Amino acid sequence: MVREPLWVRAFWDREAGVWVADSQDIPGLITEAESLNRLRRKLDAMIPELLRDNCGCSRRPMPFDIAIA
Repeated sequence: MVREPLWVRAFWDREAGVWVADSQDIPGLITEAESLNRLRRKLDAMIPELLRDNCGCSRRPMPFDIAIA
């Protein structure tokens, strides 16, 4: 069974000097990082935990895509 990827929105916060990510697909997701690479690494760790804690989903890797806004 192929899962549809979850969507994460990322945008550059000029005032704070960081990338910010949030998602309508992942309850409770809001995070920031200095670069897109660091943001992706944070999301790799956070998304399974948030889905488990907020939705009762398993910790299996969850595919996600980042939309740059």
